[in-house]
Amino acid sequence: MRLTPSRRRTLWAYAFLAPSLLFFLVIVVAPIVYAFVMSLFDWTLGAAAHRYFVGLRNYADILREPLFLRSLSNTGRFVLLMVPVTLVLSLVLAIALNSASVVARGLYRTVYFVPVVISMVAAAFVWRWLLEPSAGPVNYVLSVFRIKGPGWLKDPNWAIPAVSIVGIWRDIGFYMVIFLSGLQTIPREFYEAAMVDGAGPWQRFWKITIPLLNPTIVLATVMAVISDLQIFTQVWVMTGGGSTVPGGPLHSTRTLVLHIYQAAFRTLAMGYASAGAFVLFAIIFVFTLIQLRILERPFEY
Repeated sequence: MRLTPSRRRTLWAYAFLAPSLLFFLVIVVAPIVYAFVMSLFDWTLGAAAHRYFVGLRNYADILREPLFLRSLSNTGRFVLLMVPVTLVLSLVLAIALNSASVVARGLYRTVYFVPVVISMVAAAFVWRWLLEPSAGPVNYVLSVFRIKGPGWLKDPNWAIPAVSIVGIWRDIGFYMVIFLSGLQTIPREFYEAAMVDGAGPWQRFWKITIPLLNPTIVLATVMAVISDLQIFTQVWVMTGGGSTVPGGPLHSTRTLVLHIYQAAFRTLAMGYASAGAFVLFAIIFVFTLIQLRILERPFEY
């Protein structure tokens, strides 16, 4: 039987798709299903290893645990602090670097993007030294201006802002590039027509830039919230070390991912940790749907 060209292309497409689908099922779907099954068991590793089916008890336990609720509250504070500051600063930089009047725009874009490619572990160690209360350079500079520096990572009231500074510093360049790509898709004719009609800079910003940049703003916001809900590395590095348990002081920086990590790899309660991971997934999923519902706005010009 002779195959037609269209039939042959279809068979080739299936030949390429089948391994990809198998890879997706084995690498992505199977671990997710296995983790969900694990969350339905009292599944503990180590010397006292056991495995008992408990249904949804792990989910009930984790939602009632005060330490988990504290971790959820801390994670929410990180998101509320980091996301708005990061996106606003990124947008301001993108607008400034999108201007044709700025000299050496490529150099500035590279400088602001450099923190994105730096290892977060290395950067967190450096920032931990910079923010050291008694001998750190930041408090020393403040003392020059007769300002008493806070305790930063040793003060429960300042620990979250201190850790957030690192995340904001690192992410600004990434979201700046995203906003720059969105700004460069806006036709210059819109701004020229608005200027002819007498629109000032603020009017052009609110009436042209923000509406036409809305899809980019939605994308950046969703990505930032998802990323910050999973904050872990800088908390682990900046608040741990020696005899200090990460997430301090007094659990003031303990986050959801850190709580799940410690349940899984410190207490070896794999069923409980798997339930926590699915709770985090549910939170991310719901927040993403809410953001898409609220932020998406169709605009036509």
